[in-house]
Amino acid sequence: MRARQLGITLGLGTPGELNAITDVPGVRVGHSTLKTRVDGKHVRTGVTVVQPRAGEARQQPCFAGYHVLNGNGDATGLEWISEAGLLTSPLAITNTHSIGIVRDALIALERERLADPAVYWCMPVVMETYDGLLNDIWGQHVKPDHVRQALESAEGGPVQEGAVGGGTGMICHEFKGGIGTASRRLTTEQGGWTVGVLVQANHGKRQELRVDGYPVGRRLMDIPSPFAERGTPGMGSIVVIIATDAPLLPHQCKRLAQRASIGIARTGGGTEDSSGDLFLAFATGNTALPPADYGRKDLPLSTELQMVNNDHISPLFSAAAEAVEEAIINAVLAGEDMLTDDGVTVPGLKAETLLEALRTTGWSVSR
Repeated sequence: MRARQLGITLGLGTPGELNAITDVPGVRVGHSTLKTRVDGKHVRTGVTVVQPRAGEARQQPCFAGYHVLNGNGDATGLEWISEAGLLTSPLAITNTHSIGIVRDALIALERERLADPAVYWCMPVVMETYDGLLNDIWGQHVKPDHVRQALESAEGGPVQEGAVGGGTGMICHEFKGGIGTASRRLTTEQGGWTVGVLVQANHGKRQELRVDGYPVGRRLMDIPSPFAERGTPGMGSIVVIIATDAPLLPHQCKRLAQRASIGIARTGGGTEDSSGDLFLAFATGNTALPPADYGRKDLPLSTELQMVNNDHISPLFSAAAEAVEEAIINAVLAGEDMLTDDGVTVPGLKAETLLEALRTTGWSVSR
């Protein structure tokens, strides 16, 4: 069940057809999920890949920008985005100890695609959150073949949520978390553009959880916490990827990425020292950017661009905040109970449990 299926409509905006990041034309999502046991330990991890421009970001780069709310996390490739404002690769999300192997695998896969790699270098963006309570993270079980699988399975259409791909072993607000997605479509008067979001939600304390503004987490404290014996409530991170087909420039993409903080705050997150909160936004609205084939001599000296005027950019900010808020709730609703190696239950938040808790706070579907 997703939030809207339960009558939980977050914000005033209108979702896209799929209410997913893939509502932005050309965006594809793929997962590779590992659920097994190795040497008696649970392996629950994986890789999630987001492809801009139907996988052709090298030939047709996107403007991009990123924002760090809290830096207790890691990512590759962000310094070049900060410097050049360009995204030229797929985006991948995995667990903390697998960020290096995923990066290296993406480089190797790009090498396979290139006719003449001598004139091009690759700096892919890989982001992470920590899944060590539910996954043997020290075993580094993600391998290059898993990255290939996620990349090759990337497609448009509905996006799997919950315990899939990089989100397989994640925990959110002390419930089972993982991958979540949502979107908003602006009106014609606002530009008609779409903002799509994908989160890997692995953050937050139970008591802080809010849904549609209501402090529902306080009504769910009787459900045992998975951190009762090991770890600390709120430990973990959240990664947010925001896509839009609006013609934004790099500094505007950075401003859009910042608005993920608002969606996280609305659900009760964003205040933990132990959380790595990293957000990236890319925009596909400018379609004339030259290919990222460095060393070419036939490229023009300049390129004509479009940009959304700042007087009209606020609806995009609102759309991003709402979509992030809804994507987090969708990630939690998609979770199912999962046991740690110690036999501790990480509970999934059942739809009926959430609705009952919401009603006790004064919320109603018809409000």
